[in-house]
Amino acid sequence: MGTYAATITWQRNDAVFTDKRYSRAHIWQFDGGCTVPASSSPHIVPLPLSDASAVDPEEAFVASLSSCHMLCFLSIAANRGFVVNSYRDEALGVMEKCVDGKLSITLVTLRPCVTFSGDRIPSPQDIHDMHHEAHAECFIANSVRTDVRCEPVLSTPTHNMG
Repeated sequence: MGTYAATITWQRNDAVFTDKRYSRAHIWQFDGGCTVPASSSPHIVPLPLSDASAVDPEEAFVASLSSCHMLCFLSIAANRGFVVNSYRDEALGVMEKCVDGKLSITLVTLRPCVTFSGDRIPSPQDIHDMHHEAHAECFIANSVRTDVRCEPVLSTPTHNMG
């Protein structure tokens, strides 16, 4: 269906390296020209060897699941004739040791809050069904063994007055 590429670049600079006190900061570059500062998580490698202002792989994993779910949801809502005004998800990933002793992000909880407007406002059941379908269609969720849960936050609909 397609291939996807990212270029990851890191430089040692003046660090000794073998003392393990090298910077974990690096760059992610994508085919569209976007460059993202990245680093190990400060939860894994302490500051200043990590860059807290950069994206870490664990955050990116959670964000990719949330983003994919959102894009699927928006498509489904549009196909059903619902007008989405805004979508916000404060997604949360949990890392823990698995039974084999390896660290893994074992749970990602999506908490989307979606606002709608227009003449057709979806019912809570419609919203539930659209999130269920979005989860089933999400390429990223279909690619991982992490438990991905969706717990939508219901919002007050906005009606257009003109």
